[in-house]
Amino acid sequence: MSDRLYIFDTTLRDGEQSPGCSMNLDEKLRVAHALAALGVDIIEAGFPVASPGDFEAVHRIASEVKGPTIAGLARAHPKDIERAAEAIKPAEHARIHTFIATSPIHMQAKLRMQPDEVVEMAVAAVKQARSLAPEVEFSAEDAGRSDMDFLCRIVEATIAAGARVINIPDTVGYMTPQEFGGRIRELRERVPNADKAIFSVHCHNDLGLAVANSLTAVENGARQVECTINGLGERAGNASLEEIVMILRTRADRYDIQTGIDTTKIVPASKLVSQITGMLVQPNKAIVGANAFAHEAGIHQDGVLKHQKTYEIMTPESVGWATNRMVLGKHSGRAALKSRYDALDVELDGDKLNAVFARFKTLADKKKDIFDEDLMAILHGDEVDAERVKLIRLHATSGTGDTPEATVELEIEGELHQATAEGDGPVDAAFKAIKSLVEPNGKLLLYAVNAITAGTDAQGDVTVRLQDGERIVNGQGKDTDIVVASAKALIAALNKLPDMHAREVHAQYSGV
Repeated sequence: MSDRLYIFDTTLRDGEQSPGCSMNLDEKLRVAHALAALGVDIIEAGFPVASPGDFEAVHRIASEVKGPTIAGLARAHPKDIERAAEAIKPAEHARIHTFIATSPIHMQAKLRMQPDEVVEMAVAAVKQARSLAPEVEFSAEDAGRSDMDFLCRIVEATIAAGARVINIPDTVGYMTPQEFGGRIRELRERVPNADKAIFSVHCHNDLGLAVANSLTAVENGARQVECTINGLGERAGNASLEEIVMILRTRADRYDIQTGIDTTKIVPASKLVSQITGMLVQPNKAIVGANAFAHEAGIHQDGVLKHQKTYEIMTPESVGWATNRMVLGKHSGRAALKSRYDALDVELDGDKLNAVFARFKTLADKKKDIFDEDLMAILHGDEVDAERVKLIRLHATSGTGDTPEATVELEIEGELHQATAEGDGPVDAAFKAIKSLVEPNGKLLLYAVNAITAGTDAQGDVTVRLQDGERIVNGQGKDTDIVVASAKALIAALNKLPDMHAREVHAQYSGV
């Protein structure tokens, strides 16, 4: 029989504390239901005392989400614990997660308390929580920088008070794997009643070691890992749920430890969290990044086409991707090109393949994304314009009391088109004018703006994400004028829609 590792997901609590990641009630419920479908064991639904909205979210999740244990976070304060108990009361399985800082710097600078007072408050909190909820978890905040003797003392005392899960957080991502694993092992060996509790870990990623520290802790006896979807969390984030789970599954030869996660639901959960929070997943992110199962290098493509395991240690289907992706670009080889033409029911061999491959390489040097329509065009020697839509001119006006308006002039496949539109702001008006000239124009999933440099003259970097049916495309635009940068980003995304074309009717447009 293999061991069991409990997955404690804190996307809705620690993940939501990431700057810009706040979710409303409906969004939290959607994520909570996705986590339940994913098979997490515990959902930390929020910090009930933080605000009425947070309390309501935890209470609704506890009422509506079935399966996982629903946990509410509480400081070691009586009012926090009472509020958490009230919030999680409707849950099938409920847990109060209470914490207090245990490192010298936190006790002295933040709490302004003596060690004896900290132990007394922790014990009182656990006893109160245990009287109000069936499960209690205690966390020693900043355990990574805590004195080991004191940490042993407070862990022993809180287990005796009724805590059945003891969480050892590396709150500031300070420890290295060897140190952290040794800390878990020493606690389990030195604390007399350690066998009466499950040891948990909560690792932050400030030095990029959150997953490594969590795994080393598991190797040394931890049987609960606190993590988040996409690694969201304070500062540099938390240990990534998808990475923890897939390491254990892929390296079952090393870790004979099981989780209850349905791995085929990992990618859908990742996409949902990314969409709701607006936090883009970097393309090269392990497991859930767009490039995680993408191959462009000819050598890699040839290997994967011959045997998938040559360059893939897990299948894309196992984590929720439909398939791997052969990215056709300037690094691709004949094998990948022929494979794609085979999928399009086009047979190419010998000299004909060589001729098409030469045209493909020429196009790949001009155009980053090559679609099936491009392949069919170069099949017969047709030229493919790498930029079918170009921004020629944009004029936008807005002011107090005035209705924002934008006029755009686009070159679409060599022909000039112009439109004017009104909107809620100059960017909205520009988008409406551009979208009036092309179809399909996709559903806007994301609009994000970042300043590349400081100051009012900073260059804006805009990201736009569109969805057209099953296809999702991103576009980026940069300019010191944020309206122009936004228009460039939208046009860059539209250029990636393979069947995009000019509308047949594109007279002056004045939609709102």
